[in-house]
Amino acid sequence: MKKSLFLLVLLFIGVTYASAQKQAEITFDKTIHNFGTFSEDHPKVKCSFTFTNTGNAPLVINQAVASCGCTIPDYTKEPIMPGKKGAIEVTYNGAGKYPGEFKKSITVRSNAKEELTRLYITGQMTPKTAKTANN
Repeated sequence: MKKSLFLLVLLFIGVTYASAQKQAEITFDKTIHNFGTFSEDHPKVKCSFTFTNTGNAPLVINQAVASCGCTIPDYTKEPIMPGKKGAIEVTYNGAGKYPGEFKKSITVRSNAKEELTRLYITGQMTPKTAKTANN
């Protein structure tokens, strides 16, 4: 009886351990994007952060939140199967912002092994070009 109970407990622990091993894992191609220099005349710039589910369970992006209202992330809403890719599209709109250097962050929350990932965008917006009047 004790031997049967011991084997049953051991089997339960083994099954629990094996099922706990299935987990999504998110791997980004890059975590920083530098827009370089762009003009305040065209203040809206976009980039894409591509990622792969390198785990062995479906990956779900629960949330992508920017550190500022001038930065808008849009992400893949469907579960990403193991080995497949997804993307987070980021739009930075510098309209109404002071020209100069900037660094913004996007916090990505998912069901991956590492729940939070932080992405960064940087760049430098130059002042509008002066317009000359024809008199």
